[in-house]
Amino acid sequence: MLKKFIRYLILGLGLYALIATLVIAFYKDDPQAMIWQDRESFNKRYIEKLSLDSQTTLNTVLDYLGSPDLTFAKRDNEQVLQVIFYRTQHITSDGITTMDECTGLLFKNGQLILWGPSAYSKYQEEIR
Repeated sequence: MLKKFIRYLILGLGLYALIATLVIAFYKDDPQAMIWQDRESFNKRYIEKLSLDSQTTLNTVLDYLGSPDLTFAKRDNEQVLQVIFYRTQHITSDGITTMDECTGLLFKNGQLILWGPSAYSKYQEEIR
């Protein structure tokens, strides 16, 4: 009886490990389905990993993080500037996402050129 119990226990643990491994390997996080606290930390972790060397494009960011919380864009002849904001820190529980709760990412012609607190001020300088 004890051998049968141990056999089923080992089989159950093995099956659990297999299912957990499959979920971790193949399940893609969906920012749109997350609660706001999880989405904030998901956005923050992704943005912290960005680098200018990686040739990050606007479409890459949109595919991974989903729709931005705030966005501004300006076209000047052939140049397109766009700054998008993703919420990365909670400040006020008022139900409204503001720029001070977000991290900005500035794109020039679809290529990431700057992110962080200075992204919006750089955007404003460029559109004048």
